[in-house]
Parts: sequence; C-alpha cells; structure tokens
Amino acid sequence: MKEELNKRNIKIGRDKFFTVLRSHKLLVRKTKQFHITTNSKHHFYKYRNLVKDKVPTRPEQLWVSDITYIKTQNGHNYLALVTDAYSKKIMGYKLDNHMKTELCLEALKMAIKNRKYPDQKLIHHSDRGFQYCNPAYSKFAEENSITLSMTEQYDPYENAVAERINKTLKYEYGLKQTIKDTKLAQKMTKKAIFIYNNLRTHWSLNLNTPMQVHLNKNTTYKSYRKNKKQLEFLTI
Repeated sequence: MKEELNKRNIKIGRDKFFTVLRSHKLLVRKTKQFHITTNSKHHFYKYRNLVKDKVPTRPEQLWVSDITYIKTQNGHNYLALVTDAYSKKIMGYKLDNHMKTELCLEALKMAIKNRKYPDQKLIHHSDRGFQYCNPAYSKFAEENSITLSMTEQYDPYENAVAERINKTLKYEYGLKQTIKDTKLAQKMTKKAIFIYNNLRTHWSLNLNTPMQVHLNKNTTYKSYRKNKKQLEFLTI
C-alpha cells in the first residue's frame, strides 16, 4: 500500500497504519484450524527434491504445485494450483469437491496451455501427495517434457512459494470464508486469480504484477538479487 499512499500524499508508519485498520475492523483474523490435504502414505514412486536451496532465474523454469481446501456450506472443496516460482503467476488451477488425481491433472493441463516459453526446460515441484505421484499424473507431466521434483520432508518451507500463495488467495481475496456452494466458490476463485495475476503488485517483484514479470523474462528482480550469495541458482 505504500506506493498508493505516497501518491495521495499520505504519510503514515506501519504501526499507525495497522492501528487505523484495527480501529475500522479491517484486519484479517488468522485462525489455527487446518485441514490435511496431503497423503504421502502410498505405494507410488516418490521423486527426489531437485530444487532445494535453489531459485529460478526465468519464468517457466520452475513450477510449484499444491492443494488447499476451501470451505463451503456443503463441506470442503479443494483447490489445486500450479504457480510459476519466478514470476509468482498462477499458471493453472482447478477447484472441485474432491481431492482425486484428476483435480491436479486439470490444473496442470491449464498451466501447460498457458505456457509462453514451451521450448525451455521446466521442473515441476510438489509435495509427495498421492495425486502428484500417481502414474497418470507423472506420465502426463513427462510426456510434456516436465521434470518432476518433490519435497523429501514434511516441512511446509520445502514448498514455501506454493504455501504462501495459498495463504494470499484465502486471506486477501475472501476464499477463507465459508462459501455457499462449489459453483460460487469456482466463480470467486476465478475472479481472485485474475486479480492476483493481473492487478496485484508484489514488493518482491519491484511492485510489478505476476503477469508483467512473466512476460518480461529478461528482468532480474530484487528478491532474487537479495538471495544471490546464499542460494545456488538453477541451471536447467
């Protein structure tokens, strides 16, 4: 919000800003409730982690995938997301009332259709959930020249970008609330992702939107410059 406040000649510190938000009941309340969306106790092959302590240097070099739950009055729905780790653009998604492999597969199919640089090598990183390890999913990914990578521990920080975007969609775009039904949840998700990709600026992207960064692949952003000394860059 700093850029917008400066445009309006409003000078206010962070603590004062939060005080104003709190006084008008505009702060988002965080809850401790969670719903398990990962089942890694299965017999499918689990791929090793190819991206630990590495960061991408261009769009469509690394995609991260995850599933989060959306509450409705008829029970839980599930949202599968495929996000570009460099630009933070959500490339594909699918929301439905089940957690079957088809949910993630549909999100991946959308992501592939939305590729801008299909000739470049791409890694797909996820947790070890049965959806991503299912041969139907892994075969489809490999047929589209995508290399699979998976977390090796149960630490959410191993897939931090995906976890952070789940949180953003829920807390900033109303997907945390209990929604009437699946149809409405799908409409709200579509709108939220459009705003996130095309209108929401990111401090880590020099106040550009994910779409702007994705299309301008030759620009280096400060979030990656900052980590240059600590992290090894991907070389795929």
